[in-house]
Amino acid sequence: MPILTVRNLSIDIPTGDGNVHAARDVSFSVEAEELFGIAGESGSGKSVLSQAIMGLLPGADIRGEILFEGRNLLDLSARQMQHLRGDRIAMISQDPLSSLHPYYTIGHQISEAIRAHRKVSKRAALDEAIEILGRVGIHPPEQRVHDYPHQFSGGMRQRVMIAMAIVLRPALLIADEPTTALDVTVQAQILALLNQMRRELGTAIVMVTHDLELLSSIADHAMVMYAGNRMELGTGEAVLKAPAHPYTLGLLRSSPSNETRGPLPSIPGQPPSLLNDQVGCAFAARCPSVMDICKQKRPPLRQFDDGTQSLCWLETKAVSAAPAVPVQPVEAARPDPAAAPIVSVRDVRLSYGSRTLFGSAPGVEVLKGISFDLPRGTTLGIVGESGCGKSTLARIIAGLLPPTSGDVVIEGESITGLDRQHWIDMRKRVQMVFQDPFGSLNPRRRVGSIIGDPFRIQNVASGADRKKRVRDLMDIVGLNPEHYNRFPSEFSGGQRQRIGIARALALNPSLIIFDEPVSALDVSIQAQILNLISRLQGELGLSYLFISHDLAVVRHVSSEIVVMKSGQIVEHADTETLYRAPQHPYTRELLAAADPDFRSAKPVALEAGA
Repeated sequence: MPILTVRNLSIDIPTGDGNVHAARDVSFSVEAEELFGIAGESGSGKSVLSQAIMGLLPGADIRGEILFEGRNLLDLSARQMQHLRGDRIAMISQDPLSSLHPYYTIGHQISEAIRAHRKVSKRAALDEAIEILGRVGIHPPEQRVHDYPHQFSGGMRQRVMIAMAIVLRPALLIADEPTTALDVTVQAQILALLNQMRRELGTAIVMVTHDLELLSSIADHAMVMYAGNRMELGTGEAVLKAPAHPYTLGLLRSSPSNETRGPLPSIPGQPPSLLNDQVGCAFAARCPSVMDICKQKRPPLRQFDDGTQSLCWLETKAVSAAPAVPVQPVEAARPDPAAAPIVSVRDVRLSYGSRTLFGSAPGVEVLKGISFDLPRGTTLGIVGESGCGKSTLARIIAGLLPPTSGDVVIEGESITGLDRQHWIDMRKRVQMVFQDPFGSLNPRRRVGSIIGDPFRIQNVASGADRKKRVRDLMDIVGLNPEHYNRFPSEFSGGQRQRIGIARALALNPSLIIFDEPVSALDVSIQAQILNLISRLQGELGLSYLFISHDLAVVRHVSSEIVVMKSGQIVEHADTETLYRAPQHPYTRELLAAADPDFRSAKPVALEAGA
């Protein structure tokens, strides 16, 4: 009997604007030891399903059944659900830092979870915490158990969350985007750890993610959701290698791992509002295979020979029925050997703590002699694990952080030692686009004012002229100029990233530094942003520094790639040479960790210092 069975589940969440139909007639089951994947764009209902299973949707109208170990969770009282949570059902959230209390040690927090469900002493609970930390690869556990969350890296904090989730040996573990913001090596280690736990403890895992490439290598079964509907269900290999539904196929084709140099075939448009009642197929407005009946009647549930189920009017699988997407090869921009590079970095070093109030100290060397050139009109990708110095280097080039030694030359002018007025002039030429679009936009200001800030600060334009320029910029990046007076909260994640790009373009810069610009976006929105970045480079002759931990993204956009490790460049080559014949062992390790076939065949060994 399955450990979890969801039958005909519908979820309506009341809001000030009306009821949000977050899930509509969703059914699936999960066996013991199985890894069940749930994929889809933001707003598709993935996280709402997991919260319903955990009993974390107070006030929601939930209909149907959620059977866990034979009991319907919807019939249990709040106290009964509280006893189940953490003991028999556990959850790993996407952001471990916000889920861990900053004022308490991790040992205290794990012990608290143990003592909430078992009558054991503080000493016995702490001993269990030490034992489980060692099992998830945190060493030495007897010392680290007394550390605070901020003393751990992102990957290590995620291990702490896993330790807290499995310490009571739950029968079901829900992992909500557990690897989204992690480096490829840490991601591989976390996945290997989850696999190890389910084999040893018999735990079933429900993994919620928007990364279909990830699911294709690890999921026993996978479900694809869209606008609250279960669009496709089947084995992981069948759903993600030979999809039956056009939506699943569109998500897979949007991935930059397809190794094409041309525009990515992103899914046009946006998901429908969940406030409205659906007539016909929810995906009809964005579907390339849409028929008249799709807009008029709810599609039937079709089952194929490989067991895949699809909510679609197509009688054949989408992978065979849909026309192939034409590939438009685009040659990477080639540098002019005679032209001076737009950026030259020479022996840049940075140390923290080398000077104190009481004299000099050895300090910590963060950057250890970085040197490279960026040819004009090209993209240089910078990859490496968290803590290798990528973002620190970007901040130095952008003038936000002074180096300890070395020099950065932008368009023939050294930026070290520039006075305030010269930096104001330099700022016109160098701009940044940040990882978190919402965090880099003032939520209290309207979008028109945010994009127009560079004009105001530099006294370039005012009044009607500034407004016209802002509207033109919005049009260039694919935003509706009529939304000039909206606030950032009224835009989607992809639209907010477009706002950041529009602001960066305002002063016609020569260089734009992208720091993880698409890491938190759905694959379809990611494709739209990558296409926009490439188009703007071709039209405006821009030069890019592109920082990312996603090797497929870096490969798609970059002409050359720099690989960093521990504050040093270990390899620098043109993109295809680096991917096809990597020279440094660390580069090979990164590529192996990112390759699904390698990951499924030979999991990366757990390292204590990850």
